[in-house]
Amino acid sequence: MAKIRQHGIEVQVVRTQFPGQGIELTRSAYRDGFRKFLAVGGDGTSYEIINGLFPEAASGEPPTLALLPLGTGNSFLRDFSDQGAAHAMNALFAGRCRSCDVIRLIHGTGTIYYFNLLSIGFTADVATITNRKFKSLGEFGYLLGVLVCLIRLRRRSFPLRTDNQKEYDSRRCLFLTFNNSKFTGGKMMIAPQADPTDGMVEFVRWGPIGRLGLLQNLHRLYDGSHINHPLASRQAVRAVEFQLDSPVDVMVDGEVLTLQCRKLEVLPGAINVMV
Repeated sequence: MAKIRQHGIEVQVVRTQFPGQGIELTRSAYRDGFRKFLAVGGDGTSYEIINGLFPEAASGEPPTLALLPLGTGNSFLRDFSDQGAAHAMNALFAGRCRSCDVIRLIHGTGTIYYFNLLSIGFTADVATITNRKFKSLGEFGYLLGVLVCLIRLRRRSFPLRTDNQKEYDSRRCLFLTFNNSKFTGGKMMIAPQADPTDGMVEFVRWGPIGRLGLLQNLHRLYDGSHINHPLASRQAVRAVEFQLDSPVDVMVDGEVLTLQCRKLEVLPGAINVMV
């Protein structure tokens, strides 16, 4: 923080002590009049700040969020640079800012907000088992999670419809992702055509591919070429309605939750991000 203060930027440091506390600390700061925030950490830190700002920030001037990526994912910033902390610091010092969208998810027991990605199916299953059983093993733990989910390979139906579609799509799939930005997990380019400034959700679907096919194409998740697979599709949409019978595991901005998703919608330009 000393380097930041040397550039004439006044910073009040608040440290979280447990998961979820960042939401309450941010909400309290916003109500006290703060409108500029610096997330020091990874995707989970930004997620907590976003959920502390909204829904209150949706009715006023967009707040500003700067990122100092010191976590394991740091996915959102990669849409703008692969220089990580160096780029983030330069953006902060230069006051470089862009208006970005926020996505609102209404679920069975409430509402959450995110600005990176929400996934259901295989990708969420991997995140869930890694978080619950292998988190302490780091990147190797993630590979174990992929292996376990590959052995199980659940291909399910998550009925939904987008925008003004009349019929729900109940086809089985490997995974569904609803993206505001391109990357997840730091390096996976799940949605290569996503744009966090276009007022749209990039919806990526991968159909019921088999184990061998998944193994042969898994590497394509890292360069975005998986969307060219015959079983894959993508579309930019403004809203998504779900018709789920029960809660499912989801991965949202690096966090693993179990939710009965009901509706996704975009809040265009709801936050200013220093990038």
